Amino acid sequence: MNEFQRARSVLKILNKTYPKINVPLKSRNVFTLLISVLLSAQCTDLNVNNVTKNIYPKYYKPIHFKKLGRKRIEKLIKKIGIFRIKAKSIYNLSKILIEKYQGKVPKTFEELEKLPGVGHKTASVVMSQGFGYPAFPIDTHIHRLAQRWGLTDGKNVVQTEKDLKRLFPKRNWNKLHLQIIYYGREFCKARDCYGITCKICTTCYPKRKKPVKTKKA
Repeated sequence: MNEFQRARSVLKILNKTYPKINVPLKSRNVFTLLISVLLSAQCTDLNVNNVTKNIYPKYYKPIHFKKLGRKRIEKLIKKIGIFRIKAKSIYNLSKILIEKYQGKVPKTFEELEKLPGVGHKTASVVMSQGFGYPAFPIDTHIHRLAQRWGLTDGKNVVQTEKDLKRLFPKRNWNKLHLQIIYYGREFCKARDCYGITCKICTTCYPKRKKPVKTKKA
C-alpha cells in the first residue's frame, strides 16, 4: 500500500466514523474564534471553552479587550496556561485590529501571522473555521498521527502540512483536520494505540507488530 492508497483508506474510515463534525472551540464570531485558538496553545479545548463561556457574552470585540487592558484580561483568563503572555498578545492584537483593520479580523495568512501571538497554525484555523478558506492546520497531534499512518516522513509540522495537502483533495481539508484530531483523541491515542491497534493503523499497516516511534515536531 503506497501513501496515496493509505490516504484514501484514512479518508474513508474518517468519513464513516465522523460524517458530521463540530468545531471543538466555542466562539461568537471570527474575532472570538481567533482569541480561543490563541488561548488553546498548550491548553485543552475544554479548558478554553470553560473559561471563555464567562467572557464572550460580554466581551467579543477588539474594542472590548482594548478597554479591559492587559491586567484585567489576565484576571479573566488566569485559569489558562501561560495566561500573562496570552493576555499581552490579546491586548496588543486587539489594538492593532482597531488601528489597522477597523476592528475586523484580516482574511489573509500574511496579515494574520503578523498579529501578536498568531502563528501559522492559529492563522490556518481562523482561515479554515472562520472564513471557510481551504487550510490544513497542523498541530503536534496531527503530526504524530500522520507519521503513524505513513502519510509523512515527519521531520516537522511544515513538511507534514505539505504532505497532507498533497495527498488529500483540497475540498476535504477543512473537515479532515478536525476528523483527524477527534479520531486521535478517541482511537489512536499516543499511549494506547502505539500505531498497532486502531482501525486506521491496522488498515494502513496490517503486518505491523512493533510500536511506532514518531519524531517530535
